[in-house]
Amino acid sequence: MKKFFTSALFATTMVTQGFSQQCGTTKTPANGCEKAGDKVCGFIPKVCNVTPDSLKTFGDKISYSFGLQLAKQIKNMKKDVDPNIDGVISNEIVLKGILHGVLGEKPFLSDTQVHQLITELQQRMQIAQIKKNKEMRAKQAKAGESALVAGKKFLEENKKKEGVKTTPSGLQYKVLRSADGEKPKATDTVEVHYKGTTIDGKVFDSSYARGQKVSFPLNRVIKGWTEGLQLMNVGSKYRFFIPSELAYGKRGAGAAVPPNSTLIFDVELFSIKK
Repeated sequence: MKKFFTSALFATTMVTQGFSQQCGTTKTPANGCEKAGDKVCGFIPKVCNVTPDSLKTFGDKISYSFGLQLAKQIKNMKKDVDPNIDGVISNEIVLKGILHGVLGEKPFLSDTQVHQLITELQQRMQIAQIKKNKEMRAKQAKAGESALVAGKKFLEENKKKEGVKTTPSGLQYKVLRSADGEKPKATDTVEVHYKGTTIDGKVFDSSYARGQKVSFPLNRVIKGWTEGLQLMNVGSKYRFFIPSELAYGKRGAGAAVPPNSTLIFDVELFSIKK
């Protein structure tokens, strides 16, 4: 965790919310503010009086911008912090810490105590992250098992459909448009347009959508592509039904392609680059 986390957490958290609860609600100081020498009570009205018209100089605007940016970072941190502590981050208490630090008041906690608390929080968050990762892996494994079963069922039914051919490796394909051009070799670089979908029809990648053809060496893509495109002639268009072991296998490819996914690709072969 960045060093900034330590200073930022005790520097500001949704400051505007904390001040809004003081501004315009009551003129009676909160408990403890009556104490002689407490600068906090005298400072809050000054903050309440800041308006858009107060941002006159470059320094004024930078000061306000700094506060906003810091608050945004803290709000994002807060989402991770709250589940790992007893209660939630208190705007009022954070505000007290800010003003104590800014105004030079004696803090309620020593530097040593602050360090110990932050260290404990980091440990709690690390434990929570480990647990979260473990749960995610379990969820992915379960999804992978389901995807493997669904893919095998799909391919078993698909191979019976008219026009679908199956190679010895298990790759299935259908010719959408035939041509008489040259066929590429595994060592060639090809230029193609393509669209990739899962067996439930979700598009996860498409050069058509990007409006630009793609070139790549055939020996540097998934096995189903390396094998399948060598069946094609330049100018042809094929649809490939690729078993998971010839696609991304157990690792998947991000959130869009879960582990063990059977994939469908429509591919147009435009040229071979020697």
